[in-house]
Amino acid sequence: MNTVNVATAALAALLPIVNPIGALAAFAGMTGSFDPAETRKQAIRVGLYVFAILAIFTMLGSVVLSAFGITLGALQVAGGLVVGHSGFGMIVPRENFTAAEKDHAATKADISFTPMALPLIAGPGAIGVVIALAARQPGIEDRLGIVVAVAIVSVIITVLLRWGTPIVDKLGPSGIGAITRIIGFLILAIGVELLTHGIRSLYGS
Repeated sequence: MNTVNVATAALAALLPIVNPIGALAAFAGMTGSFDPAETRKQAIRVGLYVFAILAIFTMLGSVVLSAFGITLGALQVAGGLVVGHSGFGMIVPRENFTAAEKDHAATKADISFTPMALPLIAGPGAIGVVIALAARQPGIEDRLGIVVAVAIVSVIITVLLRWGTPIVDKLGPSGIGAITRIIGFLILAIGVELLTHGIRSLYGS
């Protein structure tokens, strides 16, 4: 695959996983007491942290796999389970945080790294996806393609968080919930696909 194709495939895989609409809803809730200038700074920081986390795992993920003796098939199975669980959780609403975590997030002066970038956006599912993509496309140009996709995702997240907060008010809880369920279904399908590829890889079929 050439760099453009790899970047396109990575972008298609990452966008549902990072769930920009869900991230926007969470961001709007946690920055409700921030002034506009601080909210803008937080949005930029979130995008930078998301890029840094996913780019590092893209470039060094195979080293981590080798160090722990983890095969690509095993990673895909684990990633498929994590991604599928995330998608199912979006279809069937549940609390993302405990009461203590909500209180902590509400009082934090900086929510950009945690909980926004990690684990809400660049969480285990997204990390698993970039590692799996990098393992399947080991060439340096291919990995640069994945990094380009990560950069695009990070820019989308930054722009959405920076200017999209009013969208949350217009959509309301029902609109956000409907979109989240649709994205959750897509994520569940991606999880099943990863799981299927992993099982085939492990059993050599």
